[in-house]
Amino acid sequence: MYGVVTRNAEEVEGGEFDVGFYEVKDVTGRASAPLPNAVNMVSCFGDNAAASENPELVPVDDRGEPATRDREYFDWAYVCPTHPEYREGLFEIIEDCAAENGDVRLDDVGFPREGFCRCDRCERLFAESDHDDWSDWRAAVITDFVAEASDRIPGRTFLTLYPDPYPGHLRERAGLDVDALAEHVDEFVVPLYDTEYATTYWVETIARGFRSRLGGDYDLHGAPPETPFSVELYAVNVDVDDLVHATEVVETYAKDVLFGYDASNAAAALRRKDADDREGEVHRPE
Repeated sequence: MYGVVTRNAEEVEGGEFDVGFYEVKDVTGRASAPLPNAVNMVSCFGDNAAASENPELVPVDDRGEPATRDREYFDWAYVCPTHPEYREGLFEIIEDCAAENGDVRLDDVGFPREGFCRCDRCERLFAESDHDDWSDWRAAVITDFVAEASDRIPGRTFLTLYPDPYPGHLRERAGLDVDALAEHVDEFVVPLYDTEYATTYWVETIARGFRSRLGGDYDLHGAPPETPFSVELYAVNVDVDDLVHATEVVETYAKDVLFGYDASNAAAALRRKDADDREGEVHRPE
């Protein structure tokens, strides 16, 4: 199955696409009304606008440094996953999305990086918890959030994962315990973004790594993961032939392939791929 990821409502339905993902809330903080004909997406803890308007929302490390986009390693500003009012606001947005379409995708879920968050609230909540290990507590915070969000989603719950399948890395980095999250998630989405895809060995390595990490057989003829995953490719200004090749690589391992933020270029790639597949067909008499 092929899908498109977009901020434009008119692009969620197209002849080449089986499903459309629509950004209701993105990392800028921009909000749109959810659509009934799309899987609505919510950027959960990435929010430039909220962080700018209320710096107390922003996670800090043990030196008090905030997770904002003007610092190294951060492409956008984050909000602390334990902030109760912000979480309730997210749940309201998720409920609004689910009322329009039963399937919802949760984006930008987790703590910013290792070492976050050390705000007074997080320190207090950790001290009051049953956890002796900081990493265990962080993972429980994120799993509990996803569980509460999933309870509000009557259809399929999609969850975006940072593209690092190495065992333990997602948990250490962002508090994403993949095995625990799989109990509440119907499908993971792994963005593998490049502006060229001139080489694809790294794309194959990561996609195959996630197939293995999520419990699928390393042998592609064996069982797929119990919790399936899709790969999201970047489509903006990418050469059509390169995008076709990247698609062919990842669909070997992933359940579905999604294309981000350029529906026309993605559609052109799928038409080219379909034409190439037809040219490759061999018809023999029965």
